[in-house]
Amino acid sequence: MKARVHVMLKNGVLDPQGEAVRHALGALGFDKVEGVRQGKVIDLDLAEGATEADVTAMCEKLLANTVIESYSIEMA
Repeated sequence: MKARVHVMLKNGVLDPQGEAVRHALGALGFDKVEGVRQGKVIDLDLAEGATEADVTAMCEKLLANTVIESYSIEMA
């Protein structure tokens, strides 16, 4: 079983890395980009019997800083 976790900064949290990417894109001539939010994707290979609740616990304890980040889980 596989799980994919998308982790993004919550709305309202400054994203300096995203702003640096937006600035660099502008410098390269991509002037139609108004904003960039950068996050991370974590792919997990899970043992049989693992559940979405298990992945949620992983996110809450390690994979996401829930004070400033939100996450979503895709199970496959």
